[in-house]
Amino acid sequence: MSQGEVHDIVVEHLEAHLGGQAPVAFHDHLRTCQSCASAVAEMDEISDYLREFRSNEGSVPEPSLGFYSRVANRIVDNQRKEAWGLFSPGAAFFRRIAFASLLTLAAVGGLLIDRESTQPPADGQDAAAILASHETQVQHPESSDRNQLLVTLANYQE
Repeated sequence: MSQGEVHDIVVEHLEAHLGGQAPVAFHDHLRTCQSCASAVAEMDEISDYLREFRSNEGSVPEPSLGFYSRVANRIVDNQRKEAWGLFSPGAAFFRRIAFASLLTLAAVGGLLIDRESTQPPADGQDAAAILASHETQVQHPESSDRNQLLVTLANYQE
């Protein structure tokens, strides 16, 4: 039974009950509250086992050889694992790092794309000025004119 199901009066007077000195209000409550009565009955049973165990101290079996050594080794192993755990945070940590890296990459990529689109052309002229600067008086070979115009139009950004 969990501690939350037992009323305060039982918690306050349980030790007195186990010592045989519980107040009358404690016993009255046990008569009316079944959940507290069953919890106290469980604790009485455990207390009886402990009294019996204490009275038979001579018959308590000794642990097998090497028991204490095995327990101590397990404690040391668990402490080592916990200490190493500080340096190996686990798969969840690395998933978070990968996710944060992708978000950072997306943010930097978006910033670069935005910055590239707002920068003026390298020579300081905008695309309309470049198109307007085409000299029609000068003879150009027809294929180079067409190629230059296509490149200029392909690079035009508003």
